[in-house]
Amino acid sequence: MDLSTLKFTKTHEWISVSADGAGALVGISDYAQESLGDVTYVELPKPGKAMKQGDVLATVESVKAASDIFAPAAGTVEAVNDVLTGTPEVINASPYEEGWICRLTLDAGSMEAALASGSLMDAAAYGEFCKGLSE
Repeated sequence: MDLSTLKFTKTHEWISVSADGAGALVGISDYAQESLGDVTYVELPKPGKAMKQGDVLATVESVKAASDIFAPAAGTVEAVNDVLTGTPEVINASPYEEGWICRLTLDAGSMEAALASGSLMDAAAYGEFCKGLSE
């Protein structure tokens, strides 16, 4: 996946919006999976569940900690990555490709609202943000 097309949150989620702007994949960043360590369990959201920006979307458990995953934009859960149920470590191996968590059908205007609120960053800004965390 081309990281330059993703938007990131300060809580280390990423969102990849489809070409038509109606849907999006959501996952956690490489920084997040690295910080968590070996992922051992993922509690996936239920398809059909409506989410507001900032709602808890999923929970990821690792050998180090449990971490809530937040919705980067408002929408309805369209599909989940069932692969993670049996092999949650896919998040560690491929956080941007095979390790996506769910697909959202975005509410009209939700990406625009998230961008306007300043809660989403492009890849370059996110990289700088993460650098600041490790200093």
